[in-house]
Amino acid sequence: MDLQDFISGQKIEQINYKSFSPEKINHEWIISTPEINVLLAEANRLIGELNAYSQIIPDVDFFISMHILKEATTSSQIEGTKTNMEEALIKEEDISPEKRDDWSEVRNYVNAINQSIKELKKLPISNRLIKNTHRTLLFGVRGKHKIPGEFRTSQNWIGATLKDAMFVPPHHTEVPGLMSDLEKFINDDKFHIPHLIKIAISHYQFETIHPFLDGNGRLGRLLITLYLVSNDVLRKPSLYLSAFFERNKGYYYDNLMSVRISNNLTQWIKFFLVGVIETSKSSIQIFKDIITLKNEIETKKLPKLGSKIEKGYQLIYQLYQVPITDAKRVTELLKISPSTANRLIKQLIDLEILTELTGYKRNRKYIFKEYFEIFQNR
Repeated sequence: MDLQDFISGQKIEQINYKSFSPEKINHEWIISTPEINVLLAEANRLIGELNAYSQIIPDVDFFISMHILKEATTSSQIEGTKTNMEEALIKEEDISPEKRDDWSEVRNYVNAINQSIKELKKLPISNRLIKNTHRTLLFGVRGKHKIPGEFRTSQNWIGATLKDAMFVPPHHTEVPGLMSDLEKFINDDKFHIPHLIKIAISHYQFETIHPFLDGNGRLGRLLITLYLVSNDVLRKPSLYLSAFFERNKGYYYDNLMSVRISNNLTQWIKFFLVGVIETSKSSIQIFKDIITLKNEIETKKLPKLGSKIEKGYQLIYQLYQVPITDAKRVTELLKISPSTANRLIKQLIDLEILTELTGYKRNRKYIFKEYFEIFQNR
């Protein structure tokens, strides 16, 4: 089927409302739109460059942790949580009680990403993996009563009430068959469909099926990175589209709805590919900025620590993973006395590596600000 000939589905009469029944997608797709082919070539080129950077940077997994944290924060913000990146890096006991629910949702997302990427080593992208990831996503948070890890058995909708909903996904009796079709499409190797086109269609279909009572948006966006990693399009999980979708939130939802209303799958795929292009450029620049900062700190600043240089290196590598710390954490990580930890922190402040964050006289926290801002500002 040519993308331009796609018929998205039809509305089905239910009791007092109409649900949308999407067409299944597990078949051959033909791309005859020149604009898509141009965008696809550029997106693939940039992902190749991104892969190169993720391979040449030593200990790249330290930096991937911050990519994951940013994705968890941004994707959750699309769904209405208020936790920012600084708060997401702080321990739960240091978060004010009224913000802990949001904090827990972000931390669950981090856990869900890490767990699902680990599971890819032994499982394909499958309904089993999707359900496992969903269970982690909703563990102990506001959606915990909405059957985590199981496809819905009742109707859901997007909007205030079912009667005036902006979009009503398929009836729950259709969900198992549609998700089985999606699973087959994701894993099929008979049809020769470019990976970025395939995951663009898969993301649209997942969001249209809306198979869970909660967490569909976050899980659908995570599915993009999982697919790219599982098919070796990405060597490391360093590309996440949530920041692009957040900046273009209106267009994101409008383009998804345009497929359902007007069968305009071509426009959705063009939007998706532009997102891959912009996000790849941003991720490449992040790696470039990390290399520059890392070289400056390790060749110019840390040597000034003198006898504490080894401990300085050890702490910096921990800060690449979690760029907010305190004296207690430094003491435990480096196995040094509290007084030595405080002196080391003071030296790193003098070297303009750490910045005091809280303004407190006691229980102070410190941020590796220049590194943190590389992720925050992109």
